[in-house]
Amino acid sequence: MPASPSLANVLNLPFAEQIAFFRAKLNLPTERWDDIWQAAHDRAFIVAGAMKADLLADLRGAVDKAVSQGTTLKTFRADFRQIVARHGWAGWTGEGTAAGEAWRTRVIYETNLRTSYAAGRHAQLRDPATRKALPYWRYVHSGLARDPRPEHLAWSDSGLTLPADHPFWDTHYPPNGWGCRCRVVAVREPDAGATTEPPAGWDSINPATGTPRGIDKGWGYAPGANAGTPLADLVAQKLINLDAPIGAAMWEALSPAIAQEREQAWWNTLDDWLRTGMQGAPRTQVLGALSPGVVSWLGERGVAPATAEIAVQDRLLLGPKAQRHAAAQDALSAAEWRALPALLDAPELVLMQANGKLLYVVSLPGDAAMKISVELDYALRKGARMNMIVSAYRQRSSDIEGAIRGGLLKEVR
Repeated sequence: MPASPSLANVLNLPFAEQIAFFRAKLNLPTERWDDIWQAAHDRAFIVAGAMKADLLADLRGAVDKAVSQGTTLKTFRADFRQIVARHGWAGWTGEGTAAGEAWRTRVIYETNLRTSYAAGRHAQLRDPATRKALPYWRYVHSGLARDPRPEHLAWSDSGLTLPADHPFWDTHYPPNGWGCRCRVVAVREPDAGATTEPPAGWDSINPATGTPRGIDKGWGYAPGANAGTPLADLVAQKLINLDAPIGAAMWEALSPAIAQEREQAWWNTLDDWLRTGMQGAPRTQVLGALSPGVVSWLGERGVAPATAEIAVQDRLLLGPKAQRHAAAQDALSAAEWRALPALLDAPELVLMQANGKLLYVVSLPGDAAMKISVELDYALRKGARMNMIVSAYRQRSSDIEGAIRGGLLKEVR
């Protein structure tokens, strides 16, 4: 009987779900590996420092060959050297020494293979027929790691077996760090004596990494679980947790790469809101962000928003304000609502009102303009704050120009 293949060999045996997961990613130029966070890697292919589209596309092709054809690390390294030479890529981390190049190529190669493999397996394990037949998942340490993490060994040695829908797997589905070779096995029921509850404090966050203990920084997510989520939404989730200057810079850098998907995601959300009407709790969608220039202008005047994102809630489109503007015949059209993300990215004017709210203005035919009012640090439930669009309607351009001349509105840029 032939020996069972090791995980290292299995990783070189591509399968349909793994390939589909990798090929659904969008190329995203980034300066650092953590420019996007955790689950956003389900939707984006990045190589830290690869900012040019053609360079990133060629690097992706080399990784795709490894994922889809099972080519070796040696082959990937040869492809990597050719791509670097062809594009004249300089300044990448690891450049200049054989050891640095070996480390960097291994990280790119193994990280993409392991996460795509894990995501493909995740899709298989989440299949309804598999879930019905094998409703439990068991954490398994591979035994191949040279320096195994104590927590990973403990989870495996205890036979940790939990229902497939247990929240533990949202953050602890492997791989759980750089070089982690752990995996999940689906089983019908826990073995006799297996641990069937996660360890105490499993969801406590290590402040040094921002992830649960035993999980490397940036690895506290389940590869593949967010493959169907728009990348714009995943980027926005990180944006909300960043200081305004950092978030503004990140959005400015990433926005062009996700513009089309972000637009489609907003259209889908808008259609859903208009179809379903008002719900119990307000629904919120991030549409854009303050630009670095606006954040800098505000800072010079002692105004420091907590974060950079700009969001809108469904009640602005469906509630009393919308009804008042409809009656006054100055409401935005459906097409204008759909264009909101583009307006926030490239307004003709950004103005500051006396009450501290920002106005984003775009001219319309005739003596008319769209005027979007953004309240900084708008208070949400549970003490959270974000920049919120609080009004959106048409106004005469001449009225806006008069308010600027009269000092009622200050031009931000």
